Amino acid sequence: MIIGSISENESIEKRISITPEISKKYINLGFEIQLTKGYGKHLGFTQSDFEDVGVKIIEDAKTLIQNSDIIVQMSLLDNNHLSFLKSEQTYIGVLNSYENKDKLLELSKKNINFFSLELLPRITRAQSMDILSSQANLAGYKAVLESFSIFEKAIPMMMTAAGTIPAAKVLVVGAGVAGLQAIATAKRMGAIVYATDVRLASKEQVESLGGKFLSVEGSENLETEGGYAKEASEEFKKKQEELLAETLKKIDIVICTALIPGKKAPLIIKENMIINMQPGSIIYDLAAIQGGNSAFTEVDKVIEKNGVKIMGEGNILNKLPSSSSNLYAKNVYNFVSNLYDKENKKININLEDEIISKTIIK
Repeated sequence: MIIGSISENESIEKRISITPEISKKYINLGFEIQLTKGYGKHLGFTQSDFEDVGVKIIEDAKTLIQNSDIIVQMSLLDNNHLSFLKSEQTYIGVLNSYENKDKLLELSKKNINFFSLELLPRITRAQSMDILSSQANLAGYKAVLESFSIFEKAIPMMMTAAGTIPAAKVLVVGAGVAGLQAIATAKRMGAIVYATDVRLASKEQVESLGGKFLSVEGSENLETEGGYAKEASEEFKKKQEELLAETLKKIDIVICTALIPGKKAPLIIKENMIINMQPGSIIYDLAAIQGGNSAFTEVDKVIEKNGVKIMGEGNILNKLPSSSSNLYAKNVYNFVSNLYDKENKKININLEDEIISKTIIK
């Protein structure tokens, strides 16, 4: 069986889905790997890096797509490339299945199997395939570095003969994987860190990292069975707003990471809260692509309001493409391994397997 991958549009997506290391693993499983010419070149991989482990290089994308039994990409290809797909193929990626639902269902009618990896269930067996966790870890880390780089004060407390510089105060909104990594990174760099989340289970995790958890009095646990946050009640939102409005007056940097799968990101940092923040403060919004957690957020823009800079990040992992590609490629390899019937050398779509049934588009 042939696994293929073509180069992404690098102006939008710098990550790749197959590395030389992972190519070798696929080949050892019995697959043939085909990639387009120049694949991974921008990350420092040469054609010989791939060819030396047994990868076949194909000149054009159309031939590669039509050759492949399994196509692995970061996201859904453009309409031109999708038109080359044929019956019985399997396509794996982060397909933004809610936004692209109609397109995916139409393509599925051609008897093409689409698997969208952001839909993976949060179960122990799926941890090695969990692309949301692997990528969010890096996103949380990088968000702290990016926001600290434009903050015009020192981060840790510094005691000098000329006086003491206080430590920066950081608020992390959303204590999922990205948020927890942001807390750990900011704490390591000497900041005083606060965090808020609708899931009460997050309190212990935040405090274990040295953060201070802001909890709304009498709050309920807003967590789905799958471990994701669910939408809060109006009463909870009101109490949370009051607590946040007061806290934000003393915060220097806010890292926003709160997302609800398949829905618009919750608006948490309101306009009136931003007006009362200290001039020179930073809001770094990782939820920008889904509408943002902060008022005024715009994708890939820095908006200044009342001296506060609001940064909306479209794809922060384009700033860590090598590390994120390595992890993504491993996640996908583990997913394909679970899908592959080694004995009969074919894809086995066993819908009794929760990993398969939850990720397949049908």
